[in-house]
Amino acid sequence: MPRHLLDLFELTPDDFTAILDRAEDLKREWSQGQRPARLPGRTLGLIFEKPSLRTRVSFETAMVHLGGKGLYLNAEDVGMGSREPIEDCARVLSEYLDALAIRAYRHELIETVARYARVPVINALSDLAHPCQALADMMTLREEFGRLDGLHIVFVGDGNNVARSLAVACALGGARLTLAAPPAYAFPDDFAARVRSVGRPDTYDHQPDPSLAVARADAIYTDVWISMGQEEEATRRLSHFQRYQVDEALMAKAPAHAVFLHCLPARRGEEVTASVIDGSASRVIAQAGNRMHVQKGLLSWLLA
Repeated sequence: MPRHLLDLFELTPDDFTAILDRAEDLKREWSQGQRPARLPGRTLGLIFEKPSLRTRVSFETAMVHLGGKGLYLNAEDVGMGSREPIEDCARVLSEYLDALAIRAYRHELIETVARYARVPVINALSDLAHPCQALADMMTLREEFGRLDGLHIVFVGDGNNVARSLAVACALGGARLTLAAPPAYAFPDDFAARVRSVGRPDTYDHQPDPSLAVARADAIYTDVWISMGQEEEATRRLSHFQRYQVDEALMAKAPAHAVFLHCLPARRGEEVTASVIDGSASRVIAQAGNRMHVQKGLLSWLLA
């Protein structure tokens, strides 16, 4: 059976560290102008139901650097689940490709593909998880602080797919995550319990007051309040999250060394002010750049 990455819960702490180590080695080679063909002749299919900038370009470029090729497959052209049954698509694509990365509205679609595919399947984003983003986040923090163990990350806003994967990544790396969210947007109890079972009992906590949450933060992270597919909830969500904007006043309540993270795209003036995301504490561009490097590490770990 092939190895998949549908959710970070599938990784052990050793797997997690191995992927980050590979990513850092490949980034070091890249920075020195070296791009060794670790996966010559390999092909990665990219099936995207949602628009993408970072995910598509970083995966396609990663495959070029590794000596392979990424093939972008428009979801409508593939017709997975509409023109053809999902299981037929998964089986046929397994005849042509060495791996699949899928960006989907429903996590269940990715799970079904993985059930029938004979090649590794990567979750490139679903409604429940964004594992590749969380790996890049952890790589960025490890570069910034030289470690993950003992770091305190505060996610301000919705306990969404990005926050969920970040929580699991923190547990795998020995860091702590505080979710500063309205109670209705916190993690479900069963998910929180599962995160704590991976890490330590204090690996995750919920603090509704963002000012209190950031007091000992090493990193403050936020994401858009209204994700793709949630447009009908816009008015309600905007009213619930108004006090959760990351601005200079909130950053001032954190330690001076705290950095700011955002998975992008951002809506300046909503979840974050321009002065913060474009300020000296922001690491969002390095964070986005690490998407390519960590995916190179992941691909080589899955396919080597």
